[in-house]
Amino acid sequence: MKKIAIIGAGQMAEALLAGLLASSSADPAAVFATDSSAERRDVVKRRFGIRVGSDNAEAASWAEVVLLAVKPQVLDTVLAGIGADLAGRLVISIAAGVSIRRIAQRLPRGARIVRVMPNAPALVREGMSALAFGPGVTDEDARLVRTLFEAVGRVVTVEERLMDAVTGLSGSGPAYVFMAIEAMADGGVKMGLPRTVAEVLAAQTVLGAARMMLETGEHPARLKDRVASPGGTTIAGLHQLEQGRLRACLIAAVEAATKRSEEMGQ
Repeated sequence: MKKIAIIGAGQMAEALLAGLLASSSADPAAVFATDSSAERRDVVKRRFGIRVGSDNAEAASWAEVVLLAVKPQVLDTVLAGIGADLAGRLVISIAAGVSIRRIAQRLPRGARIVRVMPNAPALVREGMSALAFGPGVTDEDARLVRTLFEAVGRVVTVEERLMDAVTGLSGSGPAYVFMAIEAMADGGVKMGLPRTVAEVLAAQTVLGAARMMLETGEHPARLKDRVASPGGTTIAGLHQLEQGRLRACLIAAVEAATKRSEEMGQ
């Protein structure tokens, strides 16, 4: 089992740790996490029993795989401090909007870099992660990275040029769904349901519908048509959604978030 250093012990890193250790994809003795916050280090140490510290260079030189789980605005500073220690390492970055090329410019020649865009539901092991591989990444490297992120959900591979679109869809998408759940629950409350009941009904409906689509492989339009019987309640509701331009609004949201991701990466 390869030794893994996680630079930055924030929520996403904690979610990955939980999934990795629960699935036995990593051993606590083979993980070293660093963070500038003593409080975060203590939380991770207590929860997972792994090695922790504040010295990024020490962790990077110890590990075979280095996961960069820091915010995009501090990534350059972090790489300036550990770049020389990453020679020969597999480097995985989850910093949104930061290209493989930009990371490679700050690392020794020949560094093997994988860029990953996970999302918030990784916290409950229902995440969606997209992987983009840089030059020199081996089949073994690719399998390892897939295994790491499959521990917290589903994984797809995309060309790096599509990572901004991934950010706009699955990266930002949970917020769109949370808003939809809130609105559906509000509708239930308006019609007389208790708030707690309405929220459970809305959330489980979204969860069940998503699972139904993923497990059946059916196109969402066909599944929608199965629910909407002639002259029934569902088609009346769908008509209202079309009048409110729900689909156009969601498409525009993904487009806007994608463009913002592109701007952040420049």
